[in-house]
Amino acid sequence: MKTETDQAERKLKKTACGIRRNIIKMLTESKSGHTGGSLSAVDILTSLYFYKMRYKPSEPYWTDRDRFVLSKGHAAPALYAVLSEAGYFPKEELATLRKLGSRLQGHPDRRKLPGVEASTGSLGQGISIACGIALCGKHIDKKSYRVYALLGDGENQEGEVWEAAMSAAHYHLDNLCAVLDYNGLQIDGKVLDVMNIDPISDKWRAFGWNVMEADGHSIGELTKVLDEAETVKGRPSIIIAKTIKGKGVSFMEGKVKYHGTAPTYEECEKGLCELDEYEKNINREGA
Repeated sequence: MKTETDQAERKLKKTACGIRRNIIKMLTESKSGHTGGSLSAVDILTSLYFYKMRYKPSEPYWTDRDRFVLSKGHAAPALYAVLSEAGYFPKEELATLRKLGSRLQGHPDRRKLPGVEASTGSLGQGISIACGIALCGKHIDKKSYRVYALLGDGENQEGEVWEAAMSAAHYHLDNLCAVLDYNGLQIDGKVLDVMNIDPISDKWRAFGWNVMEADGHSIGELTKVLDEAETVKGRPSIIIAKTIKGKGVSFMEGKVKYHGTAPTYEECEKGLCELDEYEKNINREGA
């Protein structure tokens, strides 16, 4: 028997599939950008924007909106695809990624694109900005909005991340929820070999955070822990989301090469065919 929950989850999966399709297309058109880390973050962003967060694309500066900061700023194609899907700007604009004069630069620019809360790129700065926004919301604005930040696993090698973590716990920022996109790879190879960050859950816990873990490609698990994070009082939360770099396109999955490599036209066609087949399977599940 298909429940409403099953149907809602299937709808989110189809949304994520469409977002992956747009990421592949825009990166192929731009001939540059970060493919692997954009694809690994799609299910997390889909769960945030189309299940959890409150926002109004027609009023991008609505004061009560939840805020999202892409701390791993190089995954901007994923954020752009999500924002266009949400209605912040026309999908046709995705084809301008990284082109001269485009609002869609290699890293998000809050001065140019509605829906972008912070200009990010230098690793570690995004979570610091998110802490500042959450501090303002809780202790100055005294608003009920929540702040979400997405970090990369290699980003956890930055000292600024831990300064932010210490501050968030010190100021009891229970309106802040970070999600760690833990795909295990960075530009120079395995995170484990470049600079091991494990045991990562214990480290965040030691800094005073509520720590949860989830399969970063399970919409069901992600929505559940996002709900749980909202109930935690007195301390910030982080979700350690285990993901696969390049998720959704078989020949890109788990490949360091696609950290900062755009698909060729041939790879684009092959990837889109795989995603089409994946969506057919989702439809069959719902039949």
